Amino acid sequence: MAGLVPAISIQWAWPCHAHRDSRHKAGHDGERDVVRRIVPYAVALAACLSLGASAVSAQDYPMRPVKIVVPFPAGGGTDALTRFVAKGLDQRLGQPFIVENRGGAGTTLGATAVARSDPDGYTIMVGTASTFAAAPGLYKRLAYDPAKDFSPIMLFATVPFVLVVNPSLGVNSVQELIALAKSKPGDYAFAHAGVGSFTHTASVLFAMMANINVVQIPFKGGGPAMIDVMGGHSQLLMNSYLASVPHIRSGKLRPLGVSDTKRTHLLPEVPTIDEAGVPGYQAANWWGIGAPAGTPLPMIAKLNTEINAVLDSPEVKKQFDTDGAVIVRMSPAEFAKFLDHDRAIWSRVITEAGIKIE
Repeated sequence: MAGLVPAISIQWAWPCHAHRDSRHKAGHDGERDVVRRIVPYAVALAACLSLGASAVSAQDYPMRPVKIVVPFPAGGGTDALTRFVAKGLDQRLGQPFIVENRGGAGTTLGATAVARSDPDGYTIMVGTASTFAAAPGLYKRLAYDPAKDFSPIMLFATVPFVLVVNPSLGVNSVQELIALAKSKPGDYAFAHAGVGSFTHTASVLFAMMANINVVQIPFKGGGPAMIDVMGGHSQLLMNSYLASVPHIRSGKLRPLGVSDTKRTHLLPEVPTIDEAGVPGYQAANWWGIGAPAGTPLPMIAKLNTEINAVLDSPEVKKQFDTDGAVIVRMSPAEFAKFLDHDRAIWSRVITEAGIKIE
């Protein structure tokens, strides 16, 4: 730490025994004077030592295993892609990045545990739009504050959805769907994966922006919701690419629009909802990485750099592409700005629709 700590020369001036009486006469004034002279140097020394320690710890970080909390059960898409990233970090940084699944309560159980962890760089988490943006509006009692309890590291992927309908509905475009729904207000239903799920809020946003009156029907997961639409009981669904494509190819579902601002190579013939009749619509789910608030900024910066490098791996790119995920690169500051924007959008949607999870 050469050069970090200033040279400090302190001359101690305690009186000798021959002048005991004069010391007694002076009382504690001399002692207080010495303390006053020492304290500023001590504070400066402590600050410099702290800076030096941070620099060294960031340079050598990580020096032991790092835990990545995934707030979903093992085996899902978030878990699978996180493990690819973790493997890449293992190889680059020489320490294990251990994925720990802590699912439950719409990702809030895992998020709460991370928010309460030590901000030492050895516990981080992968969260979604629900975890970091929608949760404050959805839950009446939330044990963490996404804006205050986390340090953003980066957004690393978006997962656009596709608006599908049962072919028996007889519509072939977003504009035809809107016209039909307006002709029969309340007669058609959006199936979704549960109250407060991304498929729910994305469906509500579509109905708001299209100015249509449709029923929202919750199911326990995207699978049952999709089965209900294929069975003709509900008519509309905002669903993931991977789950939808096989049934689109078989003719059981008809795609009308992609929820992101760009078309997907998985369904190149399907326009975005924005270009198909609802200007400005965008509702892509996403995955981001955060750490407990107070995690040293040099560690945040190093994680951002290393994760970006992992995303350059052909193996990781192939896996993300296969899963319909779009790789995104953001600095911590850009991710923080993105989060503020996303929170504002979903807060408005959730408030206006009156969506609440007890």
